[in-house]
Amino acid sequence: MSTTLLRTTTTCTTTTRAALRASVPKSAHLAAGLSFTRTKVTLPDLPYAYTALEPSISGAIMELHHAKHHQTYVTSYNAASAQLATATAAGDVAAALALQPLLNFHGGGHVNHSLFWENLAPASQGGGEPPRGPLAKAIESTYGSYENLKGVVEKALAGVQGSGWAWVVRDTVTGGVGVRTYANQDPVVGQFRPLLGIDAWEHAYYLQYQNRKADYFKAIWDVVNWAAAEKRYEQSG
Repeated sequence: MSTTLLRTTTTCTTTTRAALRASVPKSAHLAAGLSFTRTKVTLPDLPYAYTALEPSISGAIMELHHAKHHQTYVTSYNAASAQLATATAAGDVAAALALQPLLNFHGGGHVNHSLFWENLAPASQGGGEPPRGPLAKAIESTYGSYENLKGVVEKALAGVQGSGWAWVVRDTVTGGVGVRTYANQDPVVGQFRPLLGIDAWEHAYYLQYQNRKADYFKAIWDVVNWAAAEKRYEQSG
């Protein structure tokens, strides 16, 4: 996981803080020697070109999605965090509470998208290859096959009303894998750990697929980076 997610503020909400902690390995926290000091979050660099995921995802969508939409979450989270710091210093509890929805939404947007970029890769970097190792066995144990899991995820994505995400998650209580949907930019926290997320917001596909979002849900598997999900699975055990 990118260390970008570690560079957040002490004023983040409980939900967003939990998402930030859950999204990085424990070793990263120890190596960085950080405990969420007051610094700004930043837009992570992509490990591939905007055009690298074509034809599954066009370069135009990737640039808009990363440079504009994700940047907006970063900018807005930092602005809300600064306002919260001011309100907290002034002892203005009402103002601090009023900022919580903004912090959750934009902080969640930053966390979710940072994970999403790592969930994708061109074929030259392993994109489209099926899961392997313990994660593959867990998927087969729960769903019977990788193809069955894909069908479950696509059905979950199709059921997202408005904006949201579908995630393959690991249940920290049972140890099993499952598929869950989250509205808007709500991050995966608490009992579950995010393994693989697919963005169902229109800005993730509309320029290319328009109203054919089911085609996007199928095409994205050709650039899914299961190696990143496998690492998260191992770290969540």
